[in-house]
Amino acid sequence: MVLRFFPQKEKYTPEESDFAFDPEGAIPKHIAIIMDGNGRWAQNRRLPRIAGHKEGMETVKKITKEANRLGVKVLTLYAFSTENWKRPDDEVKFLMQLPVDFFDTFVPELIEENVQVHVMGYEEYLPSHTQDAVKRAIEQTADNDGLVLNFALNYGSRAEIISAMKQMAQEVKDDQLAIDAIDDTVMGDHLMTGFLPYELRDPELVVRTSGEERISNFLLWQLAYSELYFTKALWPDFDGDHLETAIASFQNRNRRFGGLNKDTSAT
Repeated sequence: MVLRFFPQKEKYTPEESDFAFDPEGAIPKHIAIIMDGNGRWAQNRRLPRIAGHKEGMETVKKITKEANRLGVKVLTLYAFSTENWKRPDDEVKFLMQLPVDFFDTFVPELIEENVQVHVMGYEEYLPSHTQDAVKRAIEQTADNDGLVLNFALNYGSRAEIISAMKQMAQEVKDDQLAIDAIDDTVMGDHLMTGFLPYELRDPELVVRTSGEERISNFLLWQLAYSELYFTKALWPDFDGDHLETAIASFQNRNRRFGGLNKDTSAT
């Protein structure tokens, strides 16, 4: 099949902002992105949806390198949800092949960039070839100690929380965990981000592309105090400028975590 590209109906450029990105300013240690808009990107070009997903993987490569350059410690990308199995079989089959193609071609660059790959989700339900590709990428980048590129693959936050609760309940039953010992830290230890150091588990900034403004069952526990940023840019169009615009917004947020600023007496 020959894919012919047509002019896009509309390309969304980075939003105008009252704030400029400050490379010396605060950079979120953990950024999570809901990568949305691949299908619409393809539709705008009169291409099959799979062309959008393929282009979206190229964007993953670019944004990974840009986040690493900026000093981000963890980049979590919502790649495939537990609900995405409801999509047409041909599209799901293509999406399950994408990690294979992505890792087989990009791992050498990830090693060069000192990026460590991690995958969270219910991997045991993925096709064997997808599981093998994921396992190889994790093993090949295990010695890297730079940016953690964390893919949420066959992931759903409600299922994650239920799994954590079941695990803690079993530990209580087996006298391995006291009920009174269960707190935020223990809960975090049982979630799929528990492999990260405590201070990196919760994303400081969550970005969603394509103009949709919802969380879609993503990191519901971890984003309790995350800054949310929504952009109309479709994921294949998202680039370094868009990322810096999102971070510029973050740099100018007033993060109080339910308390007050030290320099104000406001209630």
